[in-house]
Amino acid sequence: MAQDNQMSLVFRCAPELAPLLPPPIPAVQGLPDWFKAMPQKAFNAMTQEDEQTLKRCPPFIDAMTYGFLLPLVCDLHVDDGEFRWEFDVPPAAAGARSPIGFHDGSQAAGSPFFRDDRFIIKFRNYWTIEAPPGYSLLFTHPVNRPELPFTAVSGLVDCDRYCDTLVHFPVVWHDENFSGVLPKGTPVVQCMPVKRESWALRLDTLSDEQARRMQELTSAIGREQGIYRRQFRAGKR
Repeated sequence: MAQDNQMSLVFRCAPELAPLLPPPIPAVQGLPDWFKAMPQKAFNAMTQEDEQTLKRCPPFIDAMTYGFLLPLVCDLHVDDGEFRWEFDVPPAAAGARSPIGFHDGSQAAGSPFFRDDRFIIKFRNYWTIEAPPGYSLLFTHPVNRPELPFTAVSGLVDCDRYCDTLVHFPVVWHDENFSGVLPKGTPVVQCMPVKRESWALRLDTLSDEQARRMQELTSAIGREQGIYRRQFRAGKR
């Protein structure tokens, strides 16, 4: 059941494409198999004790489950640097006919993304996305997903205003040895709502009281597990 104060992103596609496209999903529904298979505790050879793994780390999990995942629209076959796919876009549908495009590498000249012998791949998106007034969307690589053979280039888009056309997703294909099929539904980017506000940086030093509270909390965390999760973690869904 939706909460009364719950915000919404509106994803829209051409009616002809609705039966063909895998829909965007809440990121919490797209956790990878490796995360699901992770143990909650593992043996630490240094301490000779079982200790909690990343699966028990709320900030790690909250980052992976925040926002929405936009999926690859069809199977992508990769063999020796060649990309193939089968994706029949109905003639009447708006948007590109192919699920991927390319940027010449020169567009990334001077950046760490540049390779003089390869293109930058662009995953095409078929959904317009409308954010509430005052919100932008951070499109970034799916959080904590280094096993994917590509790395998405991050961008912040004012989708409360720029919502009547399509935002596409450039990526750097970093796994030169990848050969096989990147399956339909693979998360391409993670989309995170960000409220636009003006921020200033302020530097200060700890007061005696603040230093005391920091020491007490640090000591408590060392004695007892789950303090952050029980006392400080805020609801995000």
